[in-house]
Amino acid sequence: MIARHLPPIDNARMLARKVLVGALGTLSSPHHPDRYLELVDPLLVTAVTRARVTHVDRNVSGSVTFTVSPARPVRFEPGNHIPLSVTVDGVRHTRTYSPAYAPGASRDGSGPIVFTVGLHPDGIVSRYLHDHAEPGLVVELGEPAGDFVLPTPRAERLILIGGGSGITPVLSMLEGLVAEGHTGAVTFLYYARTPEHVPRREALEALGALPNVEVVLAYTRSGGGALEGRFDPAHLRAVAPWFADTPAYVCGPAGLVSRVRDVYARNDAENLVHVEEFTPPTYTVDPDDATGVISFASSGVVADNTGVTLLEHAESAGLTPEHGCRMGICHSCTAVRISGCTRDVRTGEVDAEPGTRIQICINAPVGDVAVDL
Repeated sequence: MIARHLPPIDNARMLARKVLVGALGTLSSPHHPDRYLELVDPLLVTAVTRARVTHVDRNVSGSVTFTVSPARPVRFEPGNHIPLSVTVDGVRHTRTYSPAYAPGASRDGSGPIVFTVGLHPDGIVSRYLHDHAEPGLVVELGEPAGDFVLPTPRAERLILIGGGSGITPVLSMLEGLVAEGHTGAVTFLYYARTPEHVPRREALEALGALPNVEVVLAYTRSGGGALEGRFDPAHLRAVAPWFADTPAYVCGPAGLVSRVRDVYARNDAENLVHVEEFTPPTYTVDPDDATGVISFASSGVVADNTGVTLLEHAESAGLTPEHGCRMGICHSCTAVRISGCTRDVRTGEVDAEPGTRIQICINAPVGDVAVDL
């Protein structure tokens, strides 16, 4: 697939945006100036941050990598995630992805940003981006967030481990370290199905050529890598025999994260493992919780409590609340619990304080619950 490019947003366009905003703020009342600005250029709107796709790469099986040029600076820490919204068949959908700085971009957030999105067969947004993202497509970006970032000061030795689409935050960390001139030793261990499933291979090869960086590729379904098969304790001992006293940052499938944690735990070093999981939490419905009804106060809808999350209850009842990651990361699905008790499906903790704002994607009702939706 041929990658195509568009020029970045220039200073003249930014100046034009400021002039238009000032003029329309006076002339457009009672309507918001954005109503008119987006007729000129969708990136000129002021209420949200929009970005235009400038480059698309589909050369890697099972993923798409694309570069966007935001209308205004988007400052993030390597490892953060950003809500990205697209409109598919007239419906706005938001998902959360980890960004990386494009080559030559400024750390003040004023330059282009790179996203690598793994294709999920049933994923509305990932499928849309994989099949339809082209230079010129306009997307919306939310506020960067997340605690999966490197601390300051930096450790003199680090292990970064990624699997599948989990490469994005750890690769962003590595690129950030290099950009800031970090000279400490970094071991980057990445698991992919085959060589054809490794995104941003040129960037990895360039990073691996640095004297303080070791890039180790492991293939789970083919040979040809430095390691073969899924993560095994022997892998870590082979590439980083000193791992037990070294911080590890891990992002990938739940199985990979769990196995790395186990290895560190057996060495009494679990506190050195920092993780990010891009998989929805799995949980078992407690029959004792699945009683009563769910009242969606603003919509006037009432549904039987089946024990699933409040987001799933709302969708089953025909409601379409805003949501993104469905795993408690992006905080785009918050709503006020008016009354009743809910359980966090990740931790099992229950809470019943009235008027509390909760994330409906990770909270399941316990008995009767009323939510402001």
